[in-house]
Amino acid sequence: MRKLLICVAAAAATTAGPLPLATPSAQTVAAAATSTARVIVKFRADSTLLRKQALSAASQRTLQASALSGRIGIALEAGRSISDRSHVVFGHGMTSRQLAARIAAESDIEYAVADERKRIVGAPNDPLYATGPAVGATSGGPVVGQWYLRPPAAATGTAGSTAPAAINAEQAWDLTTGDPSIVVAVLDTGLRFDHPDLQGGNVLPGYDMISPDSPGDFESANDGNGRDADASDPGDFVNAADATALGCPTSPSSWHGTQTLGLIGAATNNGVGMASVSHGGVKVMPVRVLGKCGGFDSDIQAAILWAAGIDVPGVPHNANAARVINMSLGGSGACSQGYIDAIGQANTAGAVVVVSAGNSGGNGVSNPANCPGAIGVTGLRHVGDKVGYSDLGPEITISAPGGNCVNTAAGAACLYPILTLSNKGTTTPIAGPPGAAYTDSFDASLGTSFSAPLVSGTVALMLSVQPSLTPAQVKARLQSSARPFPATGGTAGIPVCTTSSTSQDECYCPNPAPGVTALCGAGMLDAGAAVAAAGLQANISLTTTTPTANQAVNLTSTSVAGPGRTIATYQWSILNAGTTGATISPPNGGASVVVTPTAAGAFLIQLTVTDDLGAASTTTLSVTVISDMVTPPASTPAGSTSGGGGGAIDAGWLVLLLGAVAALAATRCQGARRAVLSAARSSRRG
Repeated sequence: MRKLLICVAAAAATTAGPLPLATPSAQTVAAAATSTARVIVKFRADSTLLRKQALSAASQRTLQASALSGRIGIALEAGRSISDRSHVVFGHGMTSRQLAARIAAESDIEYAVADERKRIVGAPNDPLYATGPAVGATSGGPVVGQWYLRPPAAATGTAGSTAPAAINAEQAWDLTTGDPSIVVAVLDTGLRFDHPDLQGGNVLPGYDMISPDSPGDFESANDGNGRDADASDPGDFVNAADATALGCPTSPSSWHGTQTLGLIGAATNNGVGMASVSHGGVKVMPVRVLGKCGGFDSDIQAAILWAAGIDVPGVPHNANAARVINMSLGGSGACSQGYIDAIGQANTAGAVVVVSAGNSGGNGVSNPANCPGAIGVTGLRHVGDKVGYSDLGPEITISAPGGNCVNTAAGAACLYPILTLSNKGTTTPIAGPPGAAYTDSFDASLGTSFSAPLVSGTVALMLSVQPSLTPAQVKARLQSSARPFPATGGTAGIPVCTTSSTSQDECYCPNPAPGVTALCGAGMLDAGAAVAAAGLQANISLTTTTPTANQAVNLTSTSVAGPGRTIATYQWSILNAGTTGATISPPNGGASVVVTPTAAGAFLIQLTVTDDLGAASTTTLSVTVISDMVTPPASTPAGSTSGGGGGAIDAGWLVLLLGAVAALAATRCQGARRAVLSAARSSRRG
């Protein structure tokens, strides 16, 4: 029997905040008494409640919840599993956080945290970027089209021009249009599979990971059931009754999962609709985790594991493990242990986790974008400064376009939205081509929800040219290839972003430098440079068999450039000579160098190669050096206690050497004699 999964995720439906990324509103005592608390519980590996029993996983979860109930004196019901030691539990009469605190006090609980909702990172109602009230049947635009994918150039303000924040996807496509062995999982609201721009054969079925709000209650899921293989989006509209029951504003269906997945993997160069960052060459897989009013942490965390190819109890194994996981969602607060756990496991499995920074108006980075192992993405305006709604902070890795309108007049066309796929249905979907739609200047897609997919699509292309990259290496190459943030071009009088304010509107992102906090990451995403950096691998080959002091040590670059690229420059340097006194014999800018050490020890040499696109890669090699001779003790003249010269062995030294040999021989003989005597005694006894 497998060990039970017992990370218990519990979050009250009524604790959800009224706006995306807002802090959940406090519950009254009366509300807490009638709401369902949800807690994610993870047991320690040595917990007695994890004993193997001849029961189904569901039955074991029920027994564990019952045992916990007896301990803390609160009736608990078992929810769905996240991992072998973690699952969700439901309770009543208190908030999710109160219940989590009670459970966490148990000695065999690794952690217990509230199973809270995460919401779509959508457009904010900031007056500088909002399009204003509805303008009826007017539609169309943007005139500049998919400006965010083009090569960057100085923005002239005229229609059709490119913008400094554009991600340079065209140059990336010169290197690769994606490898179908790379899978990008999109954890979101699900997908409208019938959109004509998703018929390129690269869309995988995915999975629906949304579990009940409470036992038997599928209001958030909006599909009448729990986890299953149907990842299609039934709509996430919120009517008045939903708003009262779930605690969020009324809203039409967003088709948010279709929008985010379309940016990553829409069919490209097919004469239909739009292009995607990955050019449609990688596989994309929808994983449904958000329904009405968002989704719960437990479902999202289980989806992270499943998407990465890690088994989740009660869910079929994912045979298409994702190398990239996109999450355009978030909530307020510090990163919880559940996300640290799930993202850490996904990273270990080789998956890069990309998350939107959040849209709370320039506040701290949302959860889980602020988690270790996540690549957090801040949103930029077309000119390269931080867009007002986007959150920021030191946890951010990189920035990418999030869309902005420039104009503030009600009903005017938004000039720089992020064009992507959608559906015409306002509540339930309109099926097939009649329902297929694209966002435009009047139905504008704005938010860090759309910054993250631009990074995820770029990462998929990076892995297409170099699939051996680890998540840490992907992050490093994204950062090293980023373009610097501009210091001009934004709205007149805007400040530099700082950590001194709790809320910052439009501002210039500071470029990383000694003593400067990188609040928006390493710079602006450059897909072309990132893919080139991914393919470029610096390597050093030691061609001298036995490096020896006072002899030449030869080292050669065996570096590899990315597809279609060549290595332009080599730069060698001794990082640490140690005791060797190693120096590089000029020149040090060629494909091979000679190092001359003067003593034994080890030295550390570094090679940085740059390709013809300007991408760089660095590696180091530690080289061990042996002495060039073995010198015996110097002879000592008779009557002297020191001194003497020459390297010959004198009579005194020879006597000492012969004595040592004789002592060793005597020791061995004694051992042999003892062995013979022992054998003789054994023979007599026999």
